[in-house]
Amino acid sequence: MSFKEKAVVMDSNAMSRAITRIAHEILERNRGAENIVLVGIRNRGIFFARRLVQKIKEIENFDLPVGALDITFYRDDVAIYSSPNIYKTEIPFDVAGKTIVLVDDVLFTGRTIRASMDAIMDYGRPAAIQLAVMIDRGHRELPIRADYVGKNIPTSRKERVQVNVAEVDGEDSVVIGEEINGE
Repeated sequence: MSFKEKAVVMDSNAMSRAITRIAHEILERNRGAENIVLVGIRNRGIFFARRLVQKIKEIENFDLPVGALDITFYRDDVAIYSSPNIYKTEIPFDVAGKTIVLVDDVLFTGRTIRASMDAIMDYGRPAAIQLAVMIDRGHRELPIRADYVGKNIPTSRKERVQVNVAEVDGEDSVVIGEEINGE
């Protein structure tokens, strides 16, 4: 199945503004930065988690711990991949009693977030888990919603949302692609 670019829905400036807004929302909802840790879901969620940590440091002058979570073996569809990409999970702090903000690039069916919550629980029992995503595209299959959203983008199931980050893709942008039939 091939896709072609249909629309750029966020550029670097829009993504930066979304990160700033989400950082403020996290601080407001939690009444500051105390007892919060951020965990980015591999692969692109970790870059947004690091940016949020940096923005919160600029706002509150407080260093939040940040971790990276690989959920490959927690996914309910891992069996369909002959050789899945496996990344390193790095949670260099105790999650017990903390408010964990899971960070991902796109919220779609909710299955990645369910797998992420299962993985986090293997590290301890947090006080709460919140969810921050750059894009919420709808089409939930599980009763999961984001607490913090950069942008809601209604999509069809045939469309693909590609979140590009400078650290991996050389630029920050959010692109909607459409399926090209017959290719």
